[in-house]
Amino acid sequence: MTSHQSAQTMKPATAAKKLGVYLEATPAEFQEGVVSRDELNALQADPPAWLRDLRRDGPHPRPVVAARLGISISGLARGGITDPLTTEQIEALRQDAPEWLVRERATQAEVRKETVRIKEKRKEQQEKQQPKK
Repeated sequence: MTSHQSAQTMKPATAAKKLGVYLEATPAEFQEGVVSRDELNALQADPPAWLRDLRRDGPHPRPVVAARLGISISGLARGGITDPLTTEQIEALRQDAPEWLVRERATQAEVRKETVRIKEKRKEQQEKQQPKK
């Protein structure tokens, strides 16, 4: 009995998400085909010009926009940003620092602090439960 592996493939939307790019801004041949795991690895290892340009200039998908602004995706929606943004638009938002962005950044900072506090508390609890040698 011989076994052969078939190449794992994914939809273009999944590949775009893994690459951190906005699908609608990718070339037509990328959007219309399927992407194998090997092709994805090759794109990540040696990105073509279109991928480098998209990563640098955008338009960027919401998770990337939120990360670059230092807020959550939900915070982005609360701020009224539902469309992809270019790097230039993201920089303009940073410079203008609208009230909603300042508020969302503060909220995100509090969430991070709370996450650290909970992690430390759990670690202490685990150490207390460990039998002493």
